[in-house]
Amino acid sequence: MGLGDMEPPNGSTASQLDTCFGVFNASDGRNNTQKSITSPWFSTAFGLIGLCSNLFALCVLLSSSRKLSSRARSSFLVFLCGLVVTDFMGLLVTASVIIPYHFIKFAWAKVDPSCHLCNFLGFSMVFFGQCPLLLGATMAGERFFGINHPFSRSTSISKRRAWSIVGLVWGFSCLLGLLPVLGLGRYTLQYPGSWCFLTLLPDTGNAVFCLLFALLGIFSVLLSFIFNTVSVVTLCRVYHDRESVQRRRDSEVEMMVQLVGIMIIATICWMPLLIFIVQTVLQQLPDSDQIQTLPMHTQRMLLIYIRMVTWNQILDPWVYILFRRAVLQRIYPSLRPRPSILSLYPVLNPSLRRKLTADSVLQ
Repeated sequence: MGLGDMEPPNGSTASQLDTCFGVFNASDGRNNTQKSITSPWFSTAFGLIGLCSNLFALCVLLSSSRKLSSRARSSFLVFLCGLVVTDFMGLLVTASVIIPYHFIKFAWAKVDPSCHLCNFLGFSMVFFGQCPLLLGATMAGERFFGINHPFSRSTSISKRRAWSIVGLVWGFSCLLGLLPVLGLGRYTLQYPGSWCFLTLLPDTGNAVFCLLFALLGIFSVLLSFIFNTVSVVTLCRVYHDRESVQRRRDSEVEMMVQLVGIMIIATICWMPLLIFIVQTVLQQLPDSDQIQTLPMHTQRMLLIYIRMVTWNQILDPWVYILFRRAVLQRIYPSLRPRPSILSLYPVLNPSLRRKLTADSVLQ
């Protein structure tokens, strides 16, 4: 039961284009599936590696969170845990559908004639794709205010509030993923017939949804870049101050190293796909009346970029595993535990310093 044998529930081409089966040419997929980038072992191997990596990272984070008393570090670990859980669940949900297809080669039109499974998989791709980008921007914003306004009580986030923010990000991404189900755009089967995603056709609904998804992702990456850049510059300036050069803020350095690593990985893995979506939709808009199916070249490039995105979920957990103080201190032995952010501001009034130190201990 190969991909080439797949037929729409009814025989008409028009009705096929109105379902989730009309974006790519099944016969083209049949002719090219066996000799290109569609090996089932890719999805299987990298899915297992990603799941194991995220489980390991989650254990490391949970172990670290039990030893912390710093509120800033605790809230940061909450965001990291939310990111790890999101990556893990994203790999688990998508792999549970994609990997069986590669080995069974079931016909989507027969197994899922109403497109419920395809809509679920498309929703999962959008939800678990957008969440890490939004969480990365949220973490960068939290560190930006924590470093640049360290003595403002509004920058102190408890664990409960941090989990509430993670929940808001999940809720917003869920709403975004439900837009095609609510009528804006639609999810369709993608080459080589093993997964569903947003539709890169230039009609109004699909174009709006594609641009919303891509531009929101690009905005999140750029916002992370701006916040992290300012935070790193601020940290370096205070770090090299003549009066505090010996008072290194190891916790803040650790968090910023991890954030920069997350940002670099997200930029490399996601920006090609997001830019490709924007370019494809905008280039096709003048010919929107003629384009009814995606060209094979577009289908292949979309698959390549999606596989690049998969690396984000695989590499993210290793940022948390490798860029911890325990590991960094082995590479750079002079990075020893030092006082927190208060030590970087020696010009503070002594009474204010004592008050803030006491508050941080109570928290």
